[in-house]
Amino acid sequence: MADVEFALQRAIATISQSDPVVKLLEQVRLGRMKPTDAGLRAITESWLATYRKVVETAGLSRQALRRIDPVPRVDILMQSGVLTPDHPAVKALHASFEQAVAAATE
Repeated sequence: MADVEFALQRAIATISQSDPVVKLLEQVRLGRMKPTDAGLRAITESWLATYRKVVETAGLSRQALRRIDPVPRVDILMQSGVLTPDHPAVKALHASFEQAVAAATE
């Protein structure tokens, strides 16, 4: 069980390092940055790719995967206009997450 907890903590730390919601979304809300800003888009794309790699990492249980479910954070980015539901990276992340949950052990 300690290995799963360690893997989960490592996953959370990796995802958090480049999370655009924390700092950059506030800039969008304040009007200092537009949702379509190239820099924000690049950071968001990189974050989605990192998130997908983390989700695909072996060693995470279903419970651990549910704790890092990308849906709430992606939804925030969609509501702010940064992402769209049909974005290829969003679709790929959701598919990877569903596959990982289906393949994981309890």
